[in-house]
Amino acid sequence: MTQESSQRGPHRVVVIVDENSNPFELGCATEIFGLRRPELGRDLYDFRLCSPKPRTLMRDGFFTLAGVADLEAAESADTLIVPNRPDVEVPRRAAVLAAVRRAHARGARLVGFCSGAFTLAEAGVLDGRRATAHWQWADAFRARFPAVRLEPDVLFVDDGDILTSAGSAAALDLGLHLVRRDHGAEVANSVSRRLVFAAHRDGGQRQFVERPVPEVTEESLAPVLAWAQERLDAPLAVADLAARAAVSPATLHRRFRAELGTTPLAWLTGERLALACRLIERGEPRLEIVARRSGLGTAANLRALMRREIGLTPVAYRRRFGPSAGEGPVAG
Repeated sequence: MTQESSQRGPHRVVVIVDENSNPFELGCATEIFGLRRPELGRDLYDFRLCSPKPRTLMRDGFFTLAGVADLEAAESADTLIVPNRPDVEVPRRAAVLAAVRRAHARGARLVGFCSGAFTLAEAGVLDGRRATAHWQWADAFRARFPAVRLEPDVLFVDDGDILTSAGSAAALDLGLHLVRRDHGAEVANSVSRRLVFAAHRDGGQRQFVERPVPEVTEESLAPVLAWAQERLDAPLAVADLAARAAVSPATLHRRFRAELGTTPLAWLTGERLALACRLIERGEPRLEIVARRSGLGTAANLRALMRREIGLTPVAYRRRFGPSAGEGPVAG
């Protein structure tokens, strides 16, 4: 968050709603950034909706949105979420594109859910940048915006001040990623619990491209996941998870792909890294202890994983999210 935004209050998230916008992603943004968080004792964001017109017809005429702020509200956004519409071939309003350009020029963070990448690209802020969108529109996007480095088979792309997500539920993944980036893993986990949604699916995870629903007769992975989460400090391996589930490692791999969209090893590493972040946030200063209690082994491995997956060293993470932020150096 910028110094200016921290002085005036919570980070301000503004969503531009334009004609034919998708209600689902609007709902995702409202759930993640707009709801009060009494369980946390504070509001995480100042959330607003705005539109270029007093009445906005939503996708396929499902309903009309009225009573929100005008487009001027976008001028004060710290994070601006741009319109996402299924009619990707229709040019966006000039006023909306101009608002996006002004926000980018003054350093606001820009977010495009699903087809929102088309809005960002049409505004000219994605040239030479990484982005993603729903796999259905990958060819159309590349044809119109060849200067953008499209990554069509991932859930979301964090390119610093511009973030984009794939279709539908990936908006929740990106939203929780932003909460984690702004407020740390502990708060993001609290928000995810309220949403009853997976706390962390990595952005590089593949989108679910067209495939038939498999006939799965086995029980859910939930019991083995809960079992593993209670033993993250133990030397668990994929073979241990498979044995607990009473299946072969190959079958376990298939079930993880079908149910979670990831591999057993990637899931296990992600859970351990999330635990390590929570331990740092709760005040554990010794990186060797954090690494051992989270099952990551050594402080060196912890440092490498946090740099690669979170973009922060343990020291930087503690300074930003720890209980004694700014009070002194951290070992490691």
